[in-house]
Amino acid sequence: MKSVLKLKRMVVASMLAALCCVATMIVQVPSPTQGYMHLGDAMVLVSGWLLGPFWGALAAGIGSALADIFSGYALYAPITFVIKAAMAALSAIGYRLTVKWMSGLSVFARLISAVAAEIVMIIGYFAFEATVIGYGWAALAGVPGNAVQGAFGLIVGTVVMHVLDRIHLADRF
Repeated sequence: MKSVLKLKRMVVASMLAALCCVATMIVQVPSPTQGYMHLGDAMVLVSGWLLGPFWGALAAGIGSALADIFSGYALYAPITFVIKAAMAALSAIGYRLTVKWMSGLSVFARLISAVAAEIVMIIGYFAFEATVIGYGWAALAGVPGNAVQGAFGLIVGTVVMHVLDRIHLADRF
């Protein structure tokens, strides 16, 4: 029975990785630092909330890194894997801790955990672009775009999870 549960989580993680990739690639708005804004963060957060910190992190990291590779941003793929995996893990852990504290107010718990995860994304890409890419303080130009991307991601991700909760689909994971 335990192996069936593990297989089920692997399959769902694979599907969420594909959704992270597609949501990242379907609409890409270029940002000033040669990157792009997208809705993939919504699926990154959903991955963490549905699958927990381990499987959610794998799904989010792999799917988002693949989107970078397929979109011609292979230089960003390794850091994207790390940042998106960290976001999914943080959203999962943050949600689990916050929902207990908030006595079952899951929407607010998701918003709080999503804000923390999106802050990790903004700081992570700023640090990468400022140091590794060599933009220095000019990397600050990408922060507003990442913040907008994060805001859309947390809104869409929270709505998606609300719908999944309403149809009791999230309970199966």
